[in-house]
Amino acid sequence: MTTSSEYVEIEGVRLFATLTTGGELGLLALHGSNEGGTAELARAVAERCGATSLVFTQPGMPDPVHIPSPRMAVAHCTLLRDFLSRVALTVSLHGHNRTATPRAIFLGGGNRRAARLVAGGLDALRPEFIPVTDLDEIPVRLRGLHSRNPVNLTRRGGVQVELPLAARTERRRKWVPGVPDTPPRSVVDALAKGVESLTSAMPGD
Repeated sequence: MTTSSEYVEIEGVRLFATLTTGGELGLLALHGSNEGGTAELARAVAERCGATSLVFTQPGMPDPVHIPSPRMAVAHCTLLRDFLSRVALTVSLHGHNRTATPRAIFLGGGNRRAARLVAGGLDALRPEFIPVTDLDEIPVRLRGLHSRNPVNLTRRGGVQVELPLAARTERRRKWVPGVPDTPPRSVVDALAKGVESLTSAMPGD
C-alpha cells in the first residue's frame, strides 16, 4: 500500500485529501472533520480489508465547512480521480445526528445489493444499532442517490453508510481540531465484515 496526499480547494474551502491505495473495494470519508469518526473508521476498515481509502479533512479548522457530497466531485482533485479510477465499488461513510433515530444506521447509495450485503455485517450490532436498507425509511437527504455523489461514480456504484454519533466515535463532546476520534471496536469489526462480503458483488468485468 502507498499513501499520497494533497490540498484541494472546493468552493473556497481548503481540504486535505489522503489516499491509501489497496484493492478494488474503496472506503471514502468526504467529511472527515465534520462527521467525527468517519475518517478513522474508513482508514481502520480499509486496512483490515486490504481496501483503498480516501479521506478528506479540514486540519485546524475549528468550524469545518460541510460541502454536500455531489459538489465534492471536482475535476481538479487528483486523488479523487485516482480513487475513482482504481476502485470498483465504494463504501462512503457519513455521520447523521437524527434525534428521532439515534440508533439507525442508514444504508443508501445506488448499489442496493451491496447495501444489503453491508447491512448483513452490521446486523451483529443489533440491538444497539439498527441497519436500515429500505430507501423509503431513509431520510431523502441521506439516501446518497445523486448521480454526482462520488459514492455512485465508481464502476459498480456503492453504498452510502450514515452512522449516528455513537456508532462512529467514543467521543461524546464537541469535536476538537487535531484530536482524533476512536470508533467503537464493535463497529469496526461489523463494518469490516460487511465490506469483506462485497467481493461477491464484484464479479469479473
